[in-house]
Amino acid sequence: MENVREPAVADMFYSGDEDTLKRMILEYLERVPALEVSGQVKAIIAPHAGYIYSGQVAAYSYKLLKGLDPEVRWKILLLGPSHHVPISGAAAPAFEKWKTPLGIVEVKDVREEMGESDLISDIPDAGAEEHSLEVQVPFLQMVLKGGFDLYPLVLGNFRAELLAEELAEFCSRDDVITVVSSDLSHYLPYDDAKEVDHVTSKAICDLDARSMETDGDACGKMGILTLIHLAKKLKWRCKILDYKNSGDTAGNKDKVVGYGSWGFLK
Repeated sequence: MENVREPAVADMFYSGDEDTLKRMILEYLERVPALEVSGQVKAIIAPHAGYIYSGQVAAYSYKLLKGLDPEVRWKILLLGPSHHVPISGAAAPAFEKWKTPLGIVEVKDVREEMGESDLISDIPDAGAEEHSLEVQVPFLQMVLKGGFDLYPLVLGNFRAELLAEELAEFCSRDDVITVVSSDLSHYLPYDDAKEVDHVTSKAICDLDARSMETDGDACGKMGILTLIHLAKKLKWRCKILDYKNSGDTAGNKDKVVGYGSWGFLK
């Protein structure tokens, strides 16, 4: 019997109703203006809060993927932080399929593509409740009409350059897109959050791993650092697509959470 991951945060972070969810994502995507980018899309960073807070920002990243070749069955490497299970290194969730209100996605183990890894371990429960991964999947289902295989990793603490080294050959392939899930600063006053998030965004855009490590404020910092090292190694460039915080979207400005979208192009 196949091991299927059931939705853990439907009706909390996003609608559990198929039609409502489709309509919400389509509306977000339609509000994104035409993005002026050049080159081959290789990776994105997108936020992972409830859709009413961060969905519009996430749509900027996914608008980039909407233009990908629908004849290709894409391989999506999905990197997100662990909010529930302590992890040393990274964990490959033990699921064969991933279910959302929009249908079933095939799940693969990235080690089958890259070989054995000292950093990636088997932790069956690592992704079972993890919203940082889950909220990205409906967006992927809506923009990749040709279908895709999902290669999820839940991230703990490790040396990001080492994971980037292990993943580099896989991520360099033409049919692979890397998706990093991360929010930015948490619960700062509105103007303070904008200042802190600007520092983080500059480190990302400059591919400055040292600044990101010392001054960046993001719950998905390890995924971002891994992507920065990948981008430097594979000669990708970064472009910021959108930034807002919860004070701009669906909350007050006393204590906000920052959200950003970035694209990485070859």
